[in-house]
Amino acid sequence: MRGYTVVKTQETMDDKTVLVVDDAELNRKLIRAILGLRSIRVIDAENAEQAFELVREHHPDLILMDVQLPGMDGLEATRILKADPDTTKIPVLILSAGSIPADDSRMREAGSAGLILKPFAAEEFLSVVTSLLT
Repeated sequence: MRGYTVVKTQETMDDKTVLVVDDAELNRKLIRAILGLRSIRVIDAENAEQAFELVREHHPDLILMDVQLPGMDGLEATRILKADPDTTKIPVLILSAGSIPADDSRMREAGSAGLILKPFAAEEFLSVVTSLLT
């Protein structure tokens, strides 16, 4: 194929659903666009209460949970999800604009599968997300 470059495409994950819980609409749109690169289905919520409803309705494969949410914070929401037998097996990846060592231990105690600091590089973010989805 002279004059053409063969590009290896990434495998799509169109059978996977991720719930994004973040009160910032711009963050939700950015994450939706990045996950769209792998054809991952995205549903989103702007607070914990909406997230609980969507989890019951859609049974996502992964939850991306911002720490700072209006009302109930993301760590408390994660604790509730991990205490519920119906949702305990869904991995929750915490998203945070900043972290100190005490926050990291609080996130682990809440039952999170890990921590992603914002801002993040798209490829690294996708790598972490896809590893939790496979």
